[in-house]
Amino acid sequence: MSFLIERVTVLPQIMTRQDSLRYRKDKLFLLVVAGFLVFQSVARAAPPVLDLERYRGKVVYLDFWASWCQPCRQSFPWMNSMQGKYGDKGLVVIAVNVDADRKDADRFLQAVPADFQVVYDPDGDLAQQYHLVGMPSSFIIGPDGRVAFHHEGFTKNSPRAYEAEIQGLITR
Repeated sequence: MSFLIERVTVLPQIMTRQDSLRYRKDKLFLLVVAGFLVFQSVARAAPPVLDLERYRGKVVYLDFWASWCQPCRQSFPWMNSMQGKYGDKGLVVIAVNVDADRKDADRFLQAVPADFQVVYDPDGDLAQQYHLVGMPSSFIIGPDGRVAFHHEGFTKNSPRAYEAEIQGLITR
């Protein structure tokens, strides 16, 4: 990138009017390109924001999902009901989408709405942090901020077991 800056900041001492106009166009073009490259690197470097510390004292059901995941379609209505049933008792449901294309997630959410917070992780930064193996993967985090339970998948027996774990943490 430094070669771009050198090229646009060093003005030759002897220039014709035509050279001067071409130089200005080149300078503007290079500055636009450099600005775009800086913007792209900053935009890519910013990981998704998920500050679980702000939920200290609450129980957090953290669910990782993708639009192509069939069990995820089954888990969303259950997560909606858990948020509605236990939200005023200290439960916070957060779903982290790992689709590379946000449009896929948006289509999923049109068909299966979420009544809870959704975070987008297209580069997989959060997924990597939690060492995901399969979809959906969920973490039930206690009021102390520690992972109390970790689950992979969602079956017809999951809701009863997961709700019991949530209830146990809420009543502590």
